[in-house]
Amino acid sequence: MSIAYKQVHKQYPGVPAPAVDQVNLSVREGELIVFLGPSGCGKTTLLKMTNRLYEPTSGTIEIDGTDISTMQPEMLRRQIGYVIQQNGLFPHMRIEDNIAVVPRLLHWSEPSISSRIDELLEMVHLDPKSFRKRLPSQLSGGQQQRVGIARALAADPSILLMDEPFGAIDAITRLSLQDELLRIQRRTKKTILFVTHDVDEAFRLADRIVVMQSGKIVQFDTPYAIITNPANDFVKQLVGDRDIYRRMNLLKISDILNVKDMVKGAVVSTKPVVHLDECVKDVFTRLVETRSKELIVVNHMNCRVGTIDIETILDQMEQHGRDYAQS
Repeated sequence: MSIAYKQVHKQYPGVPAPAVDQVNLSVREGELIVFLGPSGCGKTTLLKMTNRLYEPTSGTIEIDGTDISTMQPEMLRRQIGYVIQQNGLFPHMRIEDNIAVVPRLLHWSEPSISSRIDELLEMVHLDPKSFRKRLPSQLSGGQQQRVGIARALAADPSILLMDEPFGAIDAITRLSLQDELLRIQRRTKKTILFVTHDVDEAFRLADRIVVMQSGKIVQFDTPYAIITNPANDFVKQLVGDRDIYRRMNLLKISDILNVKDMVKGAVVSTKPVVHLDECVKDVFTRLVETRSKELIVVNHMNCRVGTIDIETILDQMEQHGRDYAQS
């Protein structure tokens, strides 16, 4: 589903500055959009207005052209998955019952619910036989967040809202969960809105990034465009100066290959392949470690769109470095 924010404004009583200040924003169906900025910039407020946990002071939010203010909040929220930093699992309920909450509200049959629980646990790499009957307290923090994602996807919503979902997780588990989210996104093509203040996380995940400051959008663009052409000094300082290897970590293969000029080929069933949304650094490391001359690049349908090699990566990163130095 697409989402459109039109002159969205949020003013809290007794607070001089607005939390969200006349935001206009269009999100395409199937995009993973990251809201990035410091604490208090309005990113979480904007997210919570999307499922009407907060109401805007003025302006409209539309989902597939429908003004959400005309929808019952409870019905709207049942169509939108929501994942928060503390995972929000009910501590007294077993994992299977946590995941089943929304499907039961929607009166799914119990066989359908049971099948969906197994499907989702497998999707987030948790063995249903081992995890269905456990309580949240019997899981690690990373495992709890995986269940939180599974629960948010339980009723197959078209939109997924994620508010700092990995913020309280250790660095190694956080990277694993980011990889998991990207894998799920490739498979399901949900429209995902993801809030973070972590620049590296934003650039690793996003199709496009919304950079916010004092309730306003100061830049909305691809990670590559934001790195190479920051809109102002605030964005440039937020992104920071990055050496070539770190910049590799913040770019996807699609950022350094001109896919439009490539001829799409047949579906690729052999391994290994590189997906367009994979991290450049990961692909570069794979090429070096395996001593491969090149790797086949595929899109989300596993159709061949070209190849990638070490020389291409280094040439593109060198050009990228020149673009950044001139910005």
